[in-house]
Amino acid sequence: MNIQEVTDPTGRLLWISPALPGRTHDLTAARTHRIIRFCERQGVPILADRAYIGAGPWVTTPVRRPPGRDLSPTQRTVNRALSAVRAPVERGVARLKSWRIFHHARCSPNRMSSIAGAVLTLERQR
Repeated sequence: MNIQEVTDPTGRLLWISPALPGRTHDLTAARTHRIIRFCERQGVPILADRAYIGAGPWVTTPVRRPPGRDLSPTQRTVNRALSAVRAPVERGVARLKSWRIFHHARCSPNRMSSIAGAVLTLERQR
């Protein structure tokens, strides 16, 4: 299953998307749910991983290593700084993945969407 999530800078879950089949690429899922467009309209910057390279100027992603070459020291520093800022967000992702229901779910995306909504409600109560 591909479930997108939006967290605040501290890693607290704010929104979980409806589930899509697992073969769906992360960038395609974000575009399907209009996450990038919504954040751009609201003026909320997006810090994302390498799966979102090419998403547009509003999305900040790590610098990709050029073929056959290494990253410059400045590029490595930028990537480290982005990783440090994204660390709490990744903890939010890990917290969502800690729910056992997401490990071995073999149900339809519609049913998983309902489960994800329930998990979001429970996470907000913590």
